Amino acid sequence: MHRIVCTLAAALSVLVTAQAHAAYPDHPIKIVVPFPPGGGTDAVARVLAQKLGDKLGQTVIVENRPGAATVIGAQAVARAAPDGYTLMISGSSTYSVLPALKKDLPYKPLASFEQIGIVALAPSVLVGKPDLAATSLADLVALAKAQSSKGGVTYGTFGAGSAPHLAGEMFAQTIGATMLAVPYKGSAQLTTALIGGELDWAVDTVASAAPHVNAGRMKAFAVSGDHRMPQLPNVPTLKEAGLPPSAGLVGWYGFVAPASTPAPIIDTIRKATEDVMQDAEVRKVFTTNGFEPVMLGRDAFRDKVNAEIAQFTAVAQRGAISMD
Repeated sequence: MHRIVCTLAAALSVLVTAQAHAAYPDHPIKIVVPFPPGGGTDAVARVLAQKLGDKLGQTVIVENRPGAATVIGAQAVARAAPDGYTLMISGSSTYSVLPALKKDLPYKPLASFEQIGIVALAPSVLVGKPDLAATSLADLVALAKAQSSKGGVTYGTFGAGSAPHLAGEMFAQTIGATMLAVPYKGSAQLTTALIGGELDWAVDTVASAAPHVNAGRMKAFAVSGDHRMPQLPNVPTLKEAGLPPSAGLVGWYGFVAPASTPAPIIDTIRKATEDVMQDAEVRKVFTTNGFEPVMLGRDAFRDKVNAEIAQFTAVAQRGAISMD
C-alpha cells in the first residue's frame, strides 16, 4: 500500500508540474535590469518587455536594481525562484567583465543562470577631443606611441575595471603604447570633459557619441565590430583602419533566468524572444539606439562568456587592472 501511495504521489507531482509549465505564464513577469533607468540596457529591456508581453499574453515589467557594478541585481536574480517569473537582461559587464576582474562574486556567470540568448551587440567608437592632433586611427596610434615616454595620452574611464577602462587598455596593449586612464563618474561627465578638451580620447557607445561627432564636437577614429554603423557611416571599423578587431570592445546584452528554471519554461521564453527579435519595430529601435539586433542561443552565449573571461583576464593581468 505504501508503495502505491508513493507512486500515486509521484505521478500527481509530475502532473501538477506539467500543468504549471503548460499554464506558464499565468501572472506578470519581471525583467531585472542591474542598471539605473535610462541607459542602454534599460532601453533594450523595455523594448523587449513590451513585445514579450504581447507574445506571452502577460504583463512584463522592468525592475531597475542598480548597484555594485551590477552585482546587486545579478545576485538577486541568481537567488530568485526558478519559475520563469524573474528574468534579467544585462550587459557583458555582468557576465564576463566582472568575472574577469573581481574575485569572490556572489554569483557564477554561467552556472547561476539559464541562458536564454544574446539579443543585441553594442559596438563602441574611439573618439577624440575636437582639437586633438590626429585625424585618423593611424594618427591616433602614432600620437599615443610618441607620447608614451611622456606619461601617455589621456583617455576617460568610469573607474578602475569599468568597460571603458578595459577597452582603453585593450587598445593600448594592441598598439604597444602607454596611456593614462582618467576616471569620471559617468558617461555625461566624461563626454563633457572630452568635448572641453580635458581628455585626449575615449571609448563610447555609438548612440552616445554619434550626435557629438556629427556636430563636430568630437572626432571619431574607428568603430569596433564587424561593420560600419549607420549613425557613423564614414567612420571605418578597426579592421578597415588597420588594427585587429580584438583592439576594441564590443558590448552585448544577454537575457537569462535563474539556474534550474524548468526547460519547458525556458523554451517558451526563448521561442517568444526569437519571434520578438524578428519584429521590424524592435529591430528599428535597436538599430536607432546603436545596437545590432541578434538572437544568439545558449551555446553561443556560453562560448562568448568563456572566451571573453579568458581574454579580459589576460588584459587585466598585463595592465594590473583589478576591482578588488
